[in-house]
Amino acid sequence: MSQATKRKHVVKEVLGEHMVPSDRQQIVRVLRTPGNNLHEVETAQGQRFLVSMPSKYRKNIWIKRGDFLIVDPIEEGEKVKAEISFVLCKDHMRSLQKQGLWPEAFSEVAEKHNNMNRQTQPELPAEPQLSGEESSSEDDSDLFVNTNRRQYHESEEESEEEEEA
Repeated sequence: MSQATKRKHVVKEVLGEHMVPSDRQQIVRVLRTPGNNLHEVETAQGQRFLVSMPSKYRKNIWIKRGDFLIVDPIEEGEKVKAEISFVLCKDHMRSLQKQGLWPEAFSEVAEKHNNMNRQTQPELPAEPQLSGEESSSEDDSDLFVNTNRRQYHESEEESEEEEEA
């Protein structure tokens, strides 16, 4: 199976199906990622330990601090005590909350996470009403500025010089 096909199936699995944790599985929150496909997590009871990421998720699914996971315990592990079995997205969290399977300790964290996502999305300004005159088409101050790009300012003198050449 090619890498692209594998990625397609893994992403479809993670985003598509809603998984309910079994009796042995736990819902945990990611605290940090020390490296080597290990993640430090915290249970609803406050217990902290490391979990490993299975090879099917590596380089296909990215997990960041604050994400929620369903993990399977590993009996023989000293430091690494579980393996990730499912990555929960917002839709999965909502369905688990509706079913009453979401831990109470994580309820406040999940609500804050959802509220922060709503606040970070920029709201589009209302479209200005056009009058008979040309509206401020030359005034670009209300446009979105990408801070990841260098700002180049072209003066009128430079543009005149280019036209003459």
